[in-house]
Amino acid sequence: MTAAARIREAFDQAGVTGRLHALDIDSGAEIGSGGDQAVVTASVHKLCVLVALHEQAAAGRLDLTEQLEVPLEGRELGPTGMAAMLDPVRMSLRDAAYLMMAVSDNTAAELLLGRIGLDAVNATTARLGLAHTHAVHTFRELLATIKEDAGPGGAQALADPYVIARLRALDPARTNRSTPRDMTRLLSAVWRDEACTPEHGAAIRRLLGLQVWPHRMASGFPFDDVHVAGKTGSLPTLRNEVGVIEYPDGGRYAVAVFTRAASTAATLPPADAVIGTTARIAVEALRAG
Repeated sequence: MTAAARIREAFDQAGVTGRLHALDIDSGAEIGSGGDQAVVTASVHKLCVLVALHEQAAAGRLDLTEQLEVPLEGRELGPTGMAAMLDPVRMSLRDAAYLMMAVSDNTAAELLLGRIGLDAVNATTARLGLAHTHAVHTFRELLATIKEDAGPGGAQALADPYVIARLRALDPARTNRSTPRDMTRLLSAVWRDEACTPEHGAAIRRLLGLQVWPHRMASGFPFDDVHVAGKTGSLPTLRNEVGVIEYPDGGRYAVAVFTRAASTAATLPPADAVIGTTARIAVEALRAG
């Protein structure tokens, strides 16, 4: 069975529709399963925000040590980062970027977008040739569409497949979007210092390496000498992750996995785990040459 067939089988067994693209950053070898299909990025788009932020800093348009004042009022919903804090916060742009990437802090992402704007994010992805990647909403706007589309039933309505079917946030034609191939191209540009100057590329790589979630892509590489750096994204029925797997022999592999589950359950371990499983199948196939 080919690696692509094994990947498709793994997605089927996990009860998800999956799209994957994997790229050897140095040789250009690749493997995919639906790698050019449009997908909803969810919080994966925070990687694009991060690259745009560092591009602005490299051009001298902002100072990453610039301080932000974050009162309690107006913070975005979310179980992590500043949304969970009880007091006013003061921090730098670069520390807000850390929270955005490490724990997917929506408040931090919104603050950074308020500083650089969606147009700058889209200009960055266009400059890098990511023709299928586009930000339509800020994260506040994205969450607002879910609340509006869910209707009076609120969060509990998101267990209803009929409600899920009408969410604009799950339609790549109407929300923030990309393709798996675009995301591996972006990761490759970051790792090859083509997205930003080497100084800023190193800062981006550092933040991707500080993500705290081990249950998706990293679960496929439980080895002390293999490093996984990535960014997850989640919305109702959607579980995504893009990242780079680095081996001690110097091998570097960019992988993007986007899934949508048939089940509306908020907790679905097989759907999380299949991201690591399929990433490892892809990387092992690339390493086997």
